[in-house]
Amino acid sequence: MKPKTLLTLAVILAFVGLLAWSTLSAQKVTCNVCVEFNGGRNCAKASANSETDAARAAQTTACGPVASGMDQAIACDNRPAVSKSCSTQ
Repeated sequence: MKPKTLLTLAVILAFVGLLAWSTLSAQKVTCNVCVEFNGGRNCAKASANSETDAARAAQTTACGPVASGMDQAIACDNRPAVSKSCSTQ
């Protein structure tokens, strides 16, 4: 391989590694949240930089299958979770 090709490949790999590291290192808290809505129950897991953000993202994800339409999704998001457990990474 030519030196220019190797240099280009090394730069691309370094950039991809930096992106992966920065994305994964920012997610310090993981939460598992279960919701009950419209007679259904669903659980979801999410990670974020803070417990509040991780719990909110997990609840929104958990509400998806049990709520149909925007109105129900908002109503489900505004209800307290049935269970919530968070851990720090």
